Amino acid sequence: MTSPILKVEGLTVYQGSYLAIRDVSFEIMPGTDTAIVGPNGAGKSTLVKAVLDLIPRSSGRIEIFGRPIARLGSLRHLLGYMAQNLIFDRSFPISVKELVGLGWVSQDQNQHNYFFLSRLGTQNREKSIAVTEALRRTDTYHLQNQAIGTLSGGQLKRVLLAYCLVMPRKLLILDEAFAGVDMQGAADFYALLHELKQQEGWTVLQVSHDIDMVSRHCDRVLCLNQTVVCTGQPEVALSPQNLLATYGPGFSRYQHHH
Repeated sequence: MTSPILKVEGLTVYQGSYLAIRDVSFEIMPGTDTAIVGPNGAGKSTLVKAVLDLIPRSSGRIEIFGRPIARLGSLRHLLGYMAQNLIFDRSFPISVKELVGLGWVSQDQNQHNYFFLSRLGTQNREKSIAVTEALRRTDTYHLQNQAIGTLSGGQLKRVLLAYCLVMPRKLLILDEAFAGVDMQGAADFYALLHELKQQEGWTVLQVSHDIDMVSRHCDRVLCLNQTVVCTGQPEVALSPQNLLATYGPGFSRYQHHH
């Protein structure tokens, strides 16, 4: 029987005295593309950050690849993450190629011995090849020498996807990956993400505001409003009744959200 790649049980997170998410439990199976949807303030980004162990949790258990999140160790490089907003100094002199290269991890990087030193040349060649291939597959090779501070929103998202692609990953977590990207850019990104997911065998967990895009491209949906309202296939989870329960009265399906 296939085991879940991500398992969350009874997760509760407070932000100060505010209860952000309460008793959240769900599983993500390998090879699936699961979207977390819900209104603003529902705790979607909080949930993602807690899953990644970026913020403390009050209670609950999180396992990724069958291990508690705090004990991922060498398996952590199999996890890719794209934050909602990449906050950085736009004058910082780092090129696209250099940024993508930061996502590459040598298998020997923690082995400070003769064998590791003798492999430095090989590792550098492997890294260069991996970076070039990731840039080509995300259609960003022509940007490789461009400073990241000069990129458009859509270009930056593709470069960050190349950052995730430069090493083999099993689980890719996207928090509002399309924030700041126009409708066409989001559609193009979704198509690229789907193509790479099929090629790489990625499991995807993503936060999204775009119900229509989710219904077309994701195979599982988790409706969240502080706690889990429902989970299931899009045609079930995104029914009018479940959307009403998740978003409340006055909600209507809408297109790309900025």
